[in-house]
Amino acid sequence: MDKDIATPVRTRAILEKYGFSFKKSLGQNFLIDTNILKKIVSFADLTDESGAIEIGPGIGALTEQLARSSKKTVAFEIDQRLLPILEDTLSPYSNVKVIHNDVLKADVAEVIAAEFADISDLMVVANLPYYVTTPIIMKLLEEHLPIRGIVCMLQKEVADRISAKPGTKDYGSLSIAVQYYTEAETVMIVPKTVFVPQPNVDSAVIRLTRRENPAVQVKDENFFFQVTKASFAQRRKTLLNNLTSGLPDGKQKKEEILAALAASGIEPSRRGETLSLEEFGRLSDELYAYFQ
Repeated sequence: MDKDIATPVRTRAILEKYGFSFKKSLGQNFLIDTNILKKIVSFADLTDESGAIEIGPGIGALTEQLARSSKKTVAFEIDQRLLPILEDTLSPYSNVKVIHNDVLKADVAEVIAAEFADISDLMVVANLPYYVTTPIIMKLLEEHLPIRGIVCMLQKEVADRISAKPGTKDYGSLSIAVQYYTEAETVMIVPKTVFVPQPNVDSAVIRLTRRENPAVQVKDENFFFQVTKASFAQRRKTLLNNLTSGLPDGKQKKEEILAALAASGIEPSRRGETLSLEEFGRLSDELYAYFQ
């Protein structure tokens, strides 16, 4: 079936037909390799009873593969110029709906309730625009949506940070924030040569599988994230220095911070990147009493 949208020839023909020009501000890079798209979809483990949510469908290359593998696919597209193109390219698929909206502003829970009422297995599958990757992933996780997980393509260096383990240079507050909610793994590296226009960096596909319960139980989620962010404010600094300068009134509460570190069994001279999620959980719970 050589009708796939993602072939270089068909992609070029669609872009020419509509006189479409790429907007750098929207981070538009379209995939022109059908095999890679099929692989991305395979990582989502969809069945004919699954629903798929896509973000930034472009001209519909990934959308088409999702439509073939799912019961229903709903795609959020911010660029009005792509709507008529998508209406054309996706016309063979009756199980696709395109919503013209910025996913960061959309009420995704409401869309899920309206569009996937009869579907219990739901995955987000997307080739995310690089400039808003992190805010989109965090929105999807923080809103506790009824999704099984996320399979998305993003910049390789961001994927490395998301799936990083403690003690590595990529491990930081983003790794902790995502791994708190999900099990994160990089499942594929994608070379820049399979996109038009070609981005400057290689990409990776990550799979985030939602945990039934967060990785650690903490007294206050927001405070836990505040502590992890503060701990990585300046990577070369010790935990004690970062917490004193990064927490509200931290300088006045140095003794309390030392007490909390002692109670959690964590040396004040350690650096943020050496702490596991469990250690951050213990530490934030000990600190919480002092920073209420």
